Amino acid sequence: MNAESRDRLRVTVARSFDHVVMAMTLRGVTYLGEQRAPYNEEYDGNDLVAASHLIAWRGSEPVGVLRLRWFADFAKVERAAVLPTFRRHGVMRALMQEALRYSARRGYRQVLGHAQLNRVAYWRSHGFRVRPGRPSFMFSDYEYVEIEHPLERPANAITMDSDPLAIIRPDGDWDRPGPFDRSLRRAPRKQRRPEELA
Repeated sequence: MNAESRDRLRVTVARSFDHVVMAMTLRGVTYLGEQRAPYNEEYDGNDLVAASHLIAWRGSEPVGVLRLRWFADFAKVERAAVLPTFRRHGVMRALMQEALRYSARRGYRQVLGHAQLNRVAYWRSHGFRVRPGRPSFMFSDYEYVEIEHPLERPANAITMDSDPLAIIRPDGDWDRPGPFDRSLRRAPRKQRRPEELA
């Protein structure tokens, strides 16, 4: 592996159980190890339901993670963590940019987050603003405010009118042929048409 590929930073969607476990392990280093968060608060029951995990890689090494949860009309960023030795290398910026791009591509127009009071300026650097008229609140020993980031839905956002094969491709990888695209090489099975069943 040459130095350029070893140092290249990229962000991917966790699509295997191994990668989800990897994301949760990286989070554990930060939240359980550094912040001494209770286990049942860090692993809150939301990792496997309506959630996506983004992993930042430096070459072949996972160095940061971010969880996105999907609601009816907004996405929520949470559980962002970067290994200590990579915190000044643009990892969080890469994760956040991909989270916003990915959410917009999925058709969302708004991203919500919760920011500790002492981290609001940091979130503003990513284009977030404090939600007006909403009070601060407490959890896990810290005071938080709600933050939001509007998104512009791109022309190629995934919608009900998108190509049916694009919709069933691996999430976040809608522009490349997936397993069902490859199935088109086989001869179709004979089946009765809906009008023949009436």
